[in-house]
Amino acid sequence: MSIEISKVTANIGARVSGVDISKPLDEEQVTAIREALNVHKALAFDDVHLDDEGQQAFARHFGDLTTAHPTVAAVDGAPNVLPVDSERGRANHWHTDVTFVLNPPQASTLRSITVPPYGGETLIASSAAAYRDLPAPLRALADTLWAEHTNDYDYAVPDEQIDEEQAAQRAQFTSIKFRTAHPVVRVHPLTGERGLFIGGFAQRIVGLSVSESRKLLDLFQSYVTRPENILRWRWSPNQLVLFDNRITQHYAIDNYDGRPRRLHRVTVAGDVPVGIEGKESYSIEGDASHYTSVAG
Repeated sequence: MSIEISKVTANIGARVSGVDISKPLDEEQVTAIREALNVHKALAFDDVHLDDEGQQAFARHFGDLTTAHPTVAAVDGAPNVLPVDSERGRANHWHTDVTFVLNPPQASTLRSITVPPYGGETLIASSAAAYRDLPAPLRALADTLWAEHTNDYDYAVPDEQIDEEQAAQRAQFTSIKFRTAHPVVRVHPLTGERGLFIGGFAQRIVGLSVSESRKLLDLFQSYVTRPENILRWRWSPNQLVLFDNRITQHYAIDNYDGRPRRLHRVTVAGDVPVGIEGKESYSIEGDASHYTSVAG
């Protein structure tokens, strides 16, 4: 049976069928999935029967794995698996995974473990479509800008809403402080496509004040989060979503009344981002070598 790719929306997302990802994939299958990911940015696989080992084995087809997270604890006995659990905080803020390190993951896999009876969707946005949507003057400006990304703040919960448990989670999240400068427009290393590389960890435009930075980042972000550029994924049991972390953002919607919701995340190590002039990102603070090796 050959792999079939079915688009979910015009700008992002496709379902993949005709492949059993619980088994080792051959080179042709890996190539087909990689090409589909390049085109559609996010791929969904239904009726998958994977445990943590199986999810890691699938992700390894696309490169070396990162550990679960630079500062947050992994699943017990599985150092490459991050529990995305409603009990441990909710990432209801637009972001690209771990952009505060020098070489963020190239791809992320999310597997449904516990699905609430309603809500709990994951939104995934195409930053390539956002870049294409920019008017020419804004695109020309974005091409020249760099942004500092940091984990040294809480990207989901305002200060006034923090309780003791959340304060402990925040302290863990920022236990090692990272700051990295990335190009606002990143060139995808496989396709040459340009995308807005910003999201929740991008806190300041290099050379601008915080208030000036916020206005510009909000303006660019408004193109990322246009409804036309978003896949709204409603989880079912036994699903896996693979998305290209180099050219997407995502958001977990907190709309399920605190019901149990748990996904497991495994991420594939990435390369150092490159802007349109060929300049690489650079680290300002924090060593993430325990989390990911820099892919050559």
